[in-house]
Amino acid sequence: MKHLLSALLALTLFVSCSKNKKTEMIDYVAQNEQEISDYIAKNKLDAHRSDSGLYYVIKEPGTGSQPIASSNVTVAYKGYFTDGKVFDQSSPDGISFGLDQVVKGWTEGIPYFKTGGSGILLVPAHLGYGNNDYSSIPGGSVLIFDIKLISIN
Repeated sequence: MKHLLSALLALTLFVSCSKNKKTEMIDYVAQNEQEISDYIAKNKLDAHRSDSGLYYVIKEPGTGSQPIASSNVTVAYKGYFTDGKVFDQSSPDGISFGLDQVVKGWTEGIPYFKTGGSGILLVPAHLGYGNNDYSSIPGGSVLIFDIKLISIN
């Protein structure tokens, strides 16, 4: 009986530790901020920082209408990491979606541009996929997007 209780106690501690390790959330904010700052400096970008921590570069502001966070838009883009490795890319014709259906960095960032505008969004993890792995994107990743706002639909 004594061995059974010891085994159950050991198993309970092991399971508890395993659960805590899996659910532990890492705060990537400071690490992402440094990674983005280094990238901006290295690439000599004229980037602006929003209150949320999103960085954006307006290469061409555009001349048309400006979307809002609930707009449906068509955007051509290339998504990559700070090391330059591309993880996703649209065709030059772009892809259409609702800005309320994408990562927070896009919902906030795309409205900085008018139709025809282009630039870069530098998205920290908390405005991207957070701590979660998503497809080929590791949790905690800074995401960079070259974007062109083709239209507001």
